Amino acid sequence: MPAKQLVKPKDRKFQLLFEDHPQPMWVFHPESQTIIAANAAASRLYGFSREEFRGLELSAIQLGEPTPDRPVTTRSHRTKSGRVIEVDSASHGFDYDGRPAELVVLMDVTGRRQLEEQLRQAQKMEAVGMLAGGVAHDFNNLLTIITGYSQLILNNLSTHDPNHNSAEQIMKAADRAATLTKQLLAFSRRQVLQPRVLDINKLIGGLGTMLRRLIGEDVDLQLVLRPELGQVSADPGQVEQVLMNLVVNARDAMPKGGTLTIETNNVTLDDSYAGRHMAIKPGPHTLIAVSDTGTGMDEATQARLFEPFFTTKGTGRGTGLGLSTVFGIVKQSGGSVEVYSVPNRGTSVKVYLPRIDQPVTAETTATLKKSARGTETILLVEDEEMVRNLVRETLAREGYKVLDAPDPLEARRISDSYRGKIHMLITDVVMPKVSGRELAEQLAQRRPEMKVLYMSGYTDSAIVASGILQKEVAFLQKPFTPGVLTEKVRDVLEGNGRTRHAGENRE
Repeated sequence: MPAKQLVKPKDRKFQLLFEDHPQPMWVFHPESQTIIAANAAASRLYGFSREEFRGLELSAIQLGEPTPDRPVTTRSHRTKSGRVIEVDSASHGFDYDGRPAELVVLMDVTGRRQLEEQLRQAQKMEAVGMLAGGVAHDFNNLLTIITGYSQLILNNLSTHDPNHNSAEQIMKAADRAATLTKQLLAFSRRQVLQPRVLDINKLIGGLGTMLRRLIGEDVDLQLVLRPELGQVSADPGQVEQVLMNLVVNARDAMPKGGTLTIETNNVTLDDSYAGRHMAIKPGPHTLIAVSDTGTGMDEATQARLFEPFFTTKGTGRGTGLGLSTVFGIVKQSGGSVEVYSVPNRGTSVKVYLPRIDQPVTAETTATLKKSARGTETILLVEDEEMVRNLVRETLAREGYKVLDAPDPLEARRISDSYRGKIHMLITDVVMPKVSGRELAEQLAQRRPEMKVLYMSGYTDSAIVASGILQKEVAFLQKPFTPGVLTEKVRDVLEGNGRTRHAGENRE
């Protein structure tokens, strides 16, 4: 084997290659498992300064050992902010300043891993769907025989015959089984749809009275329906089934009462958002969001949410087919479903159906209008790196100076150390430990004139109903296009949008 190369830490060629390399790199001692040098790219990825990296033990960054479902070179790492990322690495042994060392080259593959997981989930759902569809098809044949002969028996039995009631019970059981098979067919996307052009607002309005009876008096139903909502092509009966299933789930998540919000809106899903969600197609969509202020769900539950027969309800309280039915109907209608949920905060299920508006409409023109360029300084706080990068790059291209932070702690540090004026805080609403509202109130003590724009995957009305934000604040719903973002920022800075300064008192 070739001899290990002796490298001096002050060697200019090594310094240039190491310091300025675009890939994150560090050098560590194998015996002590401590890092002795890290480049600028590693500092940007992990959030540690170069000085903080020196002497840092690898155990402070690495989480566990490689698992069988991924290559041994892929590991989970924890950044300074606590965010977990997936990293591919390659190492090379060499002598560093006369001591054995390892040079490690790293690549952040978090986004790729997320897409791979989405693909695995989609493949699993597709396989289960094929099985469910096949079972439903065959089972329906059996049900045809059962119900057919039961009806023949009933026709030949007097109502006073003791066997008449027995035959009726067989019929009722067969009807219930037929309902289950319809749900299986919906999940497997093998049902026959009869789509037509729908006014979603009118459909929801027509269901209002029935939905209020369904949820009970202890749940407050709020309908927030966007005027001039774009039309969709879908089966009205199936869309009603989607709404009913989502409303029932939301009601069950609020055993002590709460607020249930049904909201509609025109949204445009861009290529960036679609690139992070393999089931999403970019373009104009009509949004139907059903949100509750209930118990919420953890990540493990969300991962299995649309699986048939999976339920968190007690025995006898659910078949586990409600959300799988929603999934199948929406998919077969050409749409997609996204779920945003936080334990003890609530859940928002967002259904996106492709709009069939004419390509050029007043709404499209208003959405895409050119906003004035800016020169102001903006502090951006977002724990999702890809979203943070998108917002930062969008605003920087429009002339804004952007100070970005992955968490509230770093945002406070930036605010304390920055000597210039910060005109606006843009922050995610729900973040670990400290919410966006709490962060804004903390920063307002030193910067009372700073305006605030909140953003979240929850709908505007759902955020307000949950008590996380007040109704008067400026709010931007995810997903949003760069054009919508810059227009909203300009509106808030100029005082045209719903907004208040960070230091204003709340009711």
